[in-house]
Amino acid sequence: MTGWQDIKAEVLARIHARAWPPGSAIPHEAALAQEFGVARATVNRALRSLAQAGWLDRRRKAGTRVALHPVRKATLSIPILRAEVTALGHAYAHRLLSRDLAPAPDAIAAALALPTATMLWHIVALHLADDAPFAAEDRWVNPAAIPGFADADLTRTSANEWLVQHAPFTHGDFTIAAARAGAGPVPIAPCGAALLTVTRTTWDGFRPITWVRLTFAQGHQIRAAL
Repeated sequence: MTGWQDIKAEVLARIHARAWPPGSAIPHEAALAQEFGVARATVNRALRSLAQAGWLDRRRKAGTRVALHPVRKATLSIPILRAEVTALGHAYAHRLLSRDLAPAPDAIAAALALPTATMLWHIVALHLADDAPFAAEDRWVNPAAIPGFADADLTRTSANEWLVQHAPFTHGDFTIAAARAGAGPVPIAPCGAALLTVTRTTWDGFRPITWVRLTFAQGHQIRAAL
């Protein structure tokens, strides 16, 4: 075994075979690294992935245990909106409406676990399909996590696409909700129309990268793998 994916597959096989039953502690990372002949960091990456998928319960000073009730989590990839639009057969364009370094509102700071009024990049943009509104983007970016973002040309490449390409993340969360047109910073439908919103945060370890709310025009669909 050489890669973390191989370690992940073997650990999952042992869980399925009940070699490590639910609730049981699994060997320490150092012991697994010695058994598999890999670096401890490789084992850590594999166990972290299984914990994120709900198979393991990892706690500091308490070790790693097989989850008592494994929870299968939905996996939602972060789409590049340009690719989504072109895949639908439409011509894509985007408009950067504003980009400012501003103090984070209380709700944004709390969502990113940052002190109130931390200075973040605030980006508002509109994504278009055949010159019609496809999605409105309201985004806050942590400059401490992505120093190169300050020099990114967001008139040529959207913040959405730039971050997917340049800001690897370890985990995040998202919320899907209904909204009424007129509540966001960019009007994309007649006031009162029903719209779909996706609010997402991404993190690199303990460092927050971005908070974003995407508001999609009517008819948009989201797919997730289980």
